[in-house]
Amino acid sequence: MTKFLDKAYQARDADSTRALYDDWANSYEAEVAENGYATPGRCAEALKSYTTDQSAPVLDFGCGTGLSGLALKLAGFEVIDGVDLSAEMLAEARTKGVYRHLDQIEAGGDLPRKDYSLCAAIGVIGAGAAPISVLHTLMRALPRDGKLVFSFNDHALEDRSNEAGICEWTDCGAARLLFKEHGPHLPGINLKSNVYVLEKA
Repeated sequence: MTKFLDKAYQARDADSTRALYDDWANSYEAEVAENGYATPGRCAEALKSYTTDQSAPVLDFGCGTGLSGLALKLAGFEVIDGVDLSAEMLAEARTKGVYRHLDQIEAGGDLPRKDYSLCAAIGVIGAGAAPISVLHTLMRALPRDGKLVFSFNDHALEDRSNEAGICEWTDCGAARLLFKEHGPHLPGINLKSNVYVLEKA
């Protein structure tokens, strides 16, 4: 059963993306769990590997129903804030009890707070979701030595502009690629993802 997954990777504008995720909020976790959603745990462990202070606040950008925040908490991160386009997704995230703050944001809008040295965009950028400009927004907001963990699933990897966005930071020395690994994303539909950790120079 992939009622919403079938729609999730189709390109759309911000309003229809918000509407899709509002409608999906109640069944999202069941659908992705049924398909073995592995990327949040992989991202949380990757960020942990390069973090010396797990009490530093983490921004979970595009937090959805909170599966990413839960994975970060299970990996040992103590203070997690979440932001998302969808009010319905945020309502589900609130029930997890793992977030300090949860805020609804507008596509392309400012972050509510910018004092994060750790950031996560797990399953956020790609076809049918956020554009690569989100990577640039989050990297610009990080301080020197700040770290961003994020993922591109196989659909996102088909669009070469996504990995080119990483190169815009690494090729000029503005950031270092600490980690890159291809592995399971949604095994139930045979979809994989790359997990990355970037450190701002």
